[in-house]
Amino acid sequence: MLLRKKFVRTLLILITAVICAISASPINASAATQSLYLGGFSAGFNLSTTTVEVIGICDVLTSDGLRSPARECGIKAGDIIENINGVEVNRTEDINKILSEDYKKFNIGITRDGELMNFDVVPARELSSNGKRLGVLVKDSINGVGTVTYIDKANKKFASLGHPVTDLKNNLMEINGGTVYGCIIYDIKKGVKGTPGELKGVFENGNVIGNAKLNCACGVYGDLADSFDTTKLIKVERGAIDDVKIGKACIYSTLHGNEIKKYDISIVKTDKHNKDNRNFVIKIEDNELIEKSGGIVQGMSGSPIVQNGKLIGAVTHVFVNDPTRGYGIAIDKMLSSY
Repeated sequence: MLLRKKFVRTLLILITAVICAISASPINASAATQSLYLGGFSAGFNLSTTTVEVIGICDVLTSDGLRSPARECGIKAGDIIENINGVEVNRTEDINKILSEDYKKFNIGITRDGELMNFDVVPARELSSNGKRLGVLVKDSINGVGTVTYIDKANKKFASLGHPVTDLKNNLMEINGGTVYGCIIYDIKKGVKGTPGELKGVFENGNVIGNAKLNCACGVYGDLADSFDTTKLIKVERGAIDDVKIGKACIYSTLHGNEIKKYDISIVKTDKHNKDNRNFVIKIEDNELIEKSGGIVQGMSGSPIVQNGKLIGAVTHVFVNDPTRGYGIAIDKMLSSY
């Protein structure tokens, strides 16, 4: 469970499929996604956002002492820098580039709690570099650990998480690409009633799963790297939500290193039309999983759910007051998103 320019201008990207009558029929196109490779392995996400967010205010050492132009003019942590002197800001490097221009004064447009505001500011001249600085700490990317749900090798795609990456106010974050890496899990913060647990992992920078392309209500999707090896993955048939039964099922997840393991669960409830994509309520039945993690923890979101040998969905959320229970999204919803 991972860890706003233009606050979700597009909530879902709709893909228009062009089918060539000579090379494929609608039946063949559908059959291409009937068989998928089962995920369950952890991934490290480095996603570029389309916003530059102020995460802190700092001082600049100048020849006259310490100054923070941002603090002086009223900029606060949590503000989104939209533009400087009318020039759009999309990345952190845009700020220094604009400040290096020979403007006599600078006007910064920010968004705060959905409201557009403007501040006049006089940058400080940093003593060590002689560059103009605002005295802000900013970020234009987000990093975290999650789980890949499936690999669609035929279409060179992957899907993960089963839910969107959001900001601290639970707004879906629009992304501008990013890289998804292999991840080694080295520790688990066990979940207890009232406090969700967490998988802790390190990114394998030399092991690229693919390029992130879409963050939407059903998860993070992307294009599979040409070098990605599926030979050790299980090929599985997709299952329709109408075929899901109350009762035994299993999930595949990684709790140590890069070892994918199968864990027993039960499907407690189904809700085909749930507007929040909470199509299943699941209960962890596996004593080993409960002993290691307490149940569902952050970083397990995206873990594939399998019933009767078919991929039916993915783990998405945990019940805060009962980490052995959580929600899952139907695989039908995930497959229709990218």
